[in-house]
Amino acid sequence: MFFMQLKNILQQNYTVNRKFYQLKLPFDIDCIIPENDSVRLLSQFVEEMDLTDLYSTYSKIRENQVSPTNMLKIVLYGYMNGFYSSRDIETACLRDINFMFLLEGASAPDHSTFARFRSLHFAPCAEKILAEMSNFLYEIGEISGRSIFIDGTKIEAYANKYTFVWKKAVTKNMAKLLTKIADLVKECEELYGIKLIYKNKVQMRHVKKLKKRLYELKKIETIEFVHGCGKRKSPLQKSIEKLEEYLSKFKEYNQKVYTCGERNSYSKTDNDATFMRMKEDSMKNGQLKPAYNVQHGVDAEYISWLTVGPQPTDTTTLIPFLKSMEWHLNFKYSKIVADAGYESEENYSFIEDNNQIAFIKPSNYEISKTRKYKNDIGRIENMDYDAENDLFIFQNGKTLKVNGIKFKKSKTGYESEKTIYSCEDCSNCSFKSKCIKGNNSKIPLGERTKKLETSKKFNRQRKEDLERIITDECILLRMNRSMHPNCYGS
Repeated sequence: MFFMQLKNILQQNYTVNRKFYQLKLPFDIDCIIPENDSVRLLSQFVEEMDLTDLYSTYSKIRENQVSPTNMLKIVLYGYMNGFYSSRDIETACLRDINFMFLLEGASAPDHSTFARFRSLHFAPCAEKILAEMSNFLYEIGEISGRSIFIDGTKIEAYANKYTFVWKKAVTKNMAKLLTKIADLVKECEELYGIKLIYKNKVQMRHVKKLKKRLYELKKIETIEFVHGCGKRKSPLQKSIEKLEEYLSKFKEYNQKVYTCGERNSYSKTDNDATFMRMKEDSMKNGQLKPAYNVQHGVDAEYISWLTVGPQPTDTTTLIPFLKSMEWHLNFKYSKIVADAGYESEENYSFIEDNNQIAFIKPSNYEISKTRKYKNDIGRIENMDYDAENDLFIFQNGKTLKVNGIKFKKSKTGYESEKTIYSCEDCSNCSFKSKCIKGNNSKIPLGERTKKLETSKKFNRQRKEDLERIITDECILLRMNRSMHPNCYGS
């Protein structure tokens, strides 16, 4: 009876297929997918594209390998449906008939294949593929190619927020290290009688030459280096170890400065990420986090162009965005619509020189409509301007005349001309306390005079832009801009 109990099947066999179960499945997946399904549109769209740049990233394509065209279709369709992980895309290829339709009967690739495709093949030519898509949309009339709505957002990088490297701190420590190296070179010259020929400044080639001389001296005197507790190091060993430590530290600092490039910071776990202030500040302390500044241009609810940069503000991203877009696309937008974060003299000048029209909301547009702004007598906008004599007239009749001109150069290299206006006599003026700002000045208020610094070119550009902003055309453009959906919604 014991043996009979062992042969009893205590668990049902769930793997037995029902009768005729296989015959109920259609052999052609194409029959199940509706004619108006988005997967068909995507497949046809990618087939019309020129993917020469994508195929050029492959040295050889095997016979049983999924074609690069189908891999691109699967990745794009996965992104359309919120599948961003390579493992999620792999699972979808095994279970979803739409992904099976894109595979065209081939076996589903594993997640590592999708990861390699994105990093080794798709990433190098992503810009050209985006340009190919935008050009195709323009050819079939899906986008107008006339007005582009530009906006940006900061996306936090997948990196530790405490792995920051500051360029200013590195350069400061490097200067201190160079001073220590110079002192060590002089010390070694005195201790070991080594004479290096150099002028007032010690360079790295002199340090490497000193290191070589010290090792030659070690070999001549047959000095053995010792390590560990209870062993006394010779002065020569201490000098060589200190010199090697300094050289290693200098190499580290040099690498950090090279990685920073034109940026002020980067993350150790993601060298491409730059530390920025994010909108989401849960601790309310202005904490900096590693992030990317993503700029996108929308036309007819399509993202026609996109760039990723390290700039912490949107102002300096507009010109690189427009240059990149003009270089890759076969058409040129005539109207640039953006918010107040993109306003600057440099951006106005570039758009004007590029034969384009700027519809940029002035940064003071909203505040200029307030009563406090209009009643501020110290603002240049509330003064009368005499163009013939180039002076500003104050409310009480006093004038602000040109006192000088200075040129200011931005970080991007743009040079703007600033005109300085000053009042000749502000004594016994009843409006002085309301007109002159800056209560923290060391100069007493009675000894101070009214001074203004402004750019005539920027004032002209802002005035022309403001006239366009209030037109019916711009009101319609800005209304269309606000109606565009969030491009970063998952």
